[in-house]
Amino acid sequence: MAILEVQHIEKHFGATKVLEDISFSLEKGQALSIIGSSGSGKTTLLRCLNFLETPDSGTICVQGETLFDAADPATQRENEVRRKRLHFGMVFQSFNLFPQYTALKNVTLAKELLSQERPDFKANKKAILEEIQAEGRELLGKMGLSDRANHYPHQLSGGQQQRVAIARALALHPDILCFDEPTSALDPELTGEVLKVIRSLAEQRTTMIIVTHEMAFARDVADQVIFMDGGVIVEQGDPHQVIEHPREERTRQFLSRYAQN
Repeated sequence: MAILEVQHIEKHFGATKVLEDISFSLEKGQALSIIGSSGSGKTTLLRCLNFLETPDSGTICVQGETLFDAADPATQRENEVRRKRLHFGMVFQSFNLFPQYTALKNVTLAKELLSQERPDFKANKKAILEEIQAEGRELLGKMGLSDRANHYPHQLSGGQQQRVAIARALALHPDILCFDEPTSALDPELTGEVLKVIRSLAEQRTTMIIVTHEMAFARDVADQVIFMDGGVIVEQGDPHQVIEHPREERTRQFLSRYAQN
């Protein structure tokens, strides 16, 4: 069974149709890269998956559970949105770190807040928070940031901040890790360090959706690639087919323009 099933998602902003009949599935341990020009609907799709936007039609299922069905108001209750977001870890273009907190606190904050809802929190507060702190330090270590745990965002490079953001997304153990152009806000010399982390996650079979403009990275790391244009999926398949031997003219034109830039 697929870990993620997206069926017939559509999203309109007024009279503008941003997503039209979007359907795809993702197996556990796969990396999916979504490519396409600016304005093709890639970011809106991620925001729909993370319930930052509400689709106008379609369904979203994770692990066999229907998280969203446009025809079923019961799946759209605001008080369940936070729980549903826990299925998706989101890494944005901008790092979105809290400037008043250290790298470690940025990683652990959400889990610390959620832990307060545990029935045993008051009785075991110290042990629970120590465990969360230890997990946060371990995640920062995996990002190559053990020595930056007590640094504040302004004391970190852009690449380091993005790696903290990745650790933060992983801290809640999401089913699917989503990246929205994770290197677009980075200088070229810092891009490699973030792509290296994502490549390592792919090698560990972390389930991921990666919106990216890094064609070589998408080709080498993804298990499947989706090309979007004008709010629709024009072509999807394995990276060799979509990037090296596209079937659709719109895909070929996009890749040709990219190669010229």
